[in-house]
Amino acid sequence: MKLSVIVPAYNEEKRLPYTLREIDKYLSKQNYDYEIIVANDGSTDRTALVVKDMASEIKGLRLIDNSENHGKGYVVYKGLLEAKGDFRIFTDSDNSTSIDQIEKMWPEFDNGCDIVIGSRDIKGAKLVPPQPWYREMLGKVFCILVKIIVGLKHISDSQCGFKAFKKEVVEEIVPRCKIEGFGFDPEILVLAQKMHYKIKEIPVVWKNDAHSKVSVKSMAVAVFELLKIRWNLITGKYGI
Repeated sequence: MKLSVIVPAYNEEKRLPYTLREIDKYLSKQNYDYEIIVANDGSTDRTALVVKDMASEIKGLRLIDNSENHGKGYVVYKGLLEAKGDFRIFTDSDNSTSIDQIEKMWPEFDNGCDIVIGSRDIKGAKLVPPQPWYREMLGKVFCILVKIIVGLKHISDSQCGFKAFKKEVVEEIVPRCKIEGFGFDPEILVLAQKMHYKIKEIPVVWKNDAHSKVSVKSMAVAVFELLKIRWNLITGKYGI
């Protein structure tokens, strides 16, 4: 199997069906095998039932159903590890970055990259529509903190929810990861950097969702998780 698409979900019964159909519509036209994995983070709505109901409609759709809520990082990591594809990408359940953007990633993998990540902050990226000013400001502040606290100085946008990995990179890095919340993105990237994997940012078209679940509180928790990552690096808890 060439590609696994992991979609983390928490209380996404309304947005998920459209996203899954859009992913499948694009992938069904490609000449490679794929699977779509929904990693349910202990949703209290009908998210799990929606996925089960759509399994007969969408080829290769499967559900990882967690009974308890842990955090986005927890379910993304679980999905990456349980996937079967030679390449594994995770994308947000609101379809803010459409799966066809993966076409920009294949040439980078062909050129020797190990990880290719979407970016909203480099030349060529488009935000349609732009984020509200306060969310954009929060993002910029968090990006600065990522560079200062964990040393991701060459990554412009660590938080875009569109990242792809080679199978062997997932198997080497993810078992070391410890962050369960929104701070998981910097964690996996800083470990990749420490282990000398080649990371490439590519510009994406990103659609802002007014119903985004990223709040000031979740950003504050992510900052705390950055400090945990830093501590883990200093104390050697990652084993690298």
